[in-house]
Amino acid sequence: MTRVVLFGAPIAVAVSVYFGGGGESLRPKDDPSLRVSPTAFAPDPLKAGSPAQQRERDDRIDALPPGLADPAKKEIAARLVASAENSTLDWKSRYGAIEDIGDGNGYTAGIIGFCSGTNDMLQLVEYFTDKHPDNPLAGYLPALREVDGSDSHEGLGAPFEAAWAKAAEDPEFRKAQDVMRDRIYFDPAVRLAKMDGLSTLGQFIYYDAMVLHGPGLGPEGFYGIREAAMKAADTAAEGGDEKAYLNAFLDAGRTVIGRQKTEQTRDSSRIDTAQRVFLREGNMDLDTPLTWRVYGETFRIGS
Repeated sequence: MTRVVLFGAPIAVAVSVYFGGGGESLRPKDDPSLRVSPTAFAPDPLKAGSPAQQRERDDRIDALPPGLADPAKKEIAARLVASAENSTLDWKSRYGAIEDIGDGNGYTAGIIGFCSGTNDMLQLVEYFTDKHPDNPLAGYLPALREVDGSDSHEGLGAPFEAAWAKAAEDPEFRKAQDVMRDRIYFDPAVRLAKMDGLSTLGQFIYYDAMVLHGPGLGPEGFYGIREAAMKAADTAAEGGDEKAYLNAFLDAGRTVIGRQKTEQTRDSSRIDTAQRVFLREGNMDLDTPLTWRVYGETFRIGS
């Protein structure tokens, strides 16, 4: 059972499919055909309750200020994530990027780090191919389905890397990456943060955690981290202090980072010298100017 909060009213939701996020294997060892999607089966507190409760909750979220969904704030969020994921503020330069960073998730590519081993790359290519069947990546769908849940490059390799770079020259593929980033990561994180009563900064902290750890139910996925934080502190929607809750959430995320496999993936500076700094300064609206450090490098937005 997973506890969720509907604007301050805790309820329990039974979840029948369990899987891990943030690098946990999604491929059952005994039967590759039983692989599960880390997004299609993620628990969705925004859909908990009766249809009437869902409509009321959606109406209340929609009536709230845009927060991180404001275009200017969303641009800040994109640049903050890019600094942590790619050591750059120029997130739009990453559409054609593709490499295996050795984290066990196969290829990492595009503006948000779509991975061949964590299903989101597969979802992106399926979405793009549905709209543009003759794209350079369409022929790699069988291989992407086969390697999903693993770090394998079988059927991909250098030709696939070249095809990704070629596809990224197409504005429609860049648009598809934007759409799937929002559908899988940005929109669920922001709406859930609003449901939990969080500020623009809190919405960004949720979003960054969703990107980094994946929307998984296990202790290393976003929903597992949120659940651990909710055991340690009440959300603002529950009447708790937002800063105390966000510190608990960052603590839970930092614990997961500390268990990662490589020195690079164990780096927690995106929390320690970025998000925690904004929180300590009380910059709950994520206003500029912003100064932070990731991997020892200093970044700034605004004068």
